[in-house]
Amino acid sequence: MSQVVASMAGSVWKIVVAVGDQVEEGQDVIILESMKMEIPIAAESSGVVKQINVQEGDFVNEGDVLLELE
Repeated sequence: MSQVVASMAGSVWKIVVAVGDQVEEGQDVIILESMKMEIPIAAESSGVVKQINVQEGDFVNEGDVLLELE
């Protein structure tokens, strides 16, 4: 199982995958907004989205687990 974590603090602007989706390494899965900039967060490995731990609009800190892949 692999986890996708926030690379910096910010608000979850958009979640671009759903539970059960197949994702590839390097594919954007969540877009954060911080300091008026959009920061795409990519999967570091391929897999299937098992769980999404955040909702659009949530504030996250650096290192928070955003979603889990299996």
